[in-house]
Amino acid sequence: MNLKEIRIAIDGPASSGKSTVAKIIAKDFDIIYLDTGAMYRAATYVALSNDLDDDFEKIITILKENPISFGTSSEGQLVYVGEVDVTHAIRQNDVTNAVSKISAIPEIREYLVDAQREIASHGGIVMDGRDIGTVVLPDAELKIFLVASVEERAERRYKENLAKGIETDYEQLKFEIAERDRKDSTREVSPLKQADDAILIDTTGMGIAAVVSKIKSFVK
Repeated sequence: MNLKEIRIAIDGPASSGKSTVAKIIAKDFDIIYLDTGAMYRAATYVALSNDLDDDFEKIITILKENPISFGTSSEGQLVYVGEVDVTHAIRQNDVTNAVSKISAIPEIREYLVDAQREIASHGGIVMDGRDIGTVVLPDAELKIFLVASVEERAERRYKENLAKGIETDYEQLKFEIAERDRKDSTREVSPLKQADDAILIDTTGMGIAAVVSKIKSFVK
């Protein structure tokens, strides 16, 4: 198949390496990378910034008036809500701890899934998230499901946060990741689970290059 037509779905729990791997795959294959997690974080940022709690109608109204979009810079991907750069704001702890609640709202998911499917309709895309292979792109040509131990994922996120200047407690982070796993796996709408035809890769103890190489072997 022409790589410009392929759709690659990469799913897995928080900090399993999905986004990092997806970005590299997209760059190496010269296809589009869509960060679906950033879209749910942006919706959560809107909810928190406007004290909307779970008022999905107002959240969606604001997103329609201020669409989520992506850009690039020398530092990597940029995320916007309307004209506002929320790249760093959506990675703060308050958003991280609230995103499971907002992303579990059926109407929010429906709105963002429709947007994701539209972007992916032309192919040539790698998309990561928690329900890409099961809900968003159930007919994707390649589906990958990444996992890793809670301890390793906490260590990864801890180092990422420190590098970004986000003050973080490792033990608290480990608890939050385990709790997010529970919420994402048990929510009624689009729970985190491996698609029947997805390839499982346990990234515990694996470097990013090794994970990328393994996925590329499946593409070929």
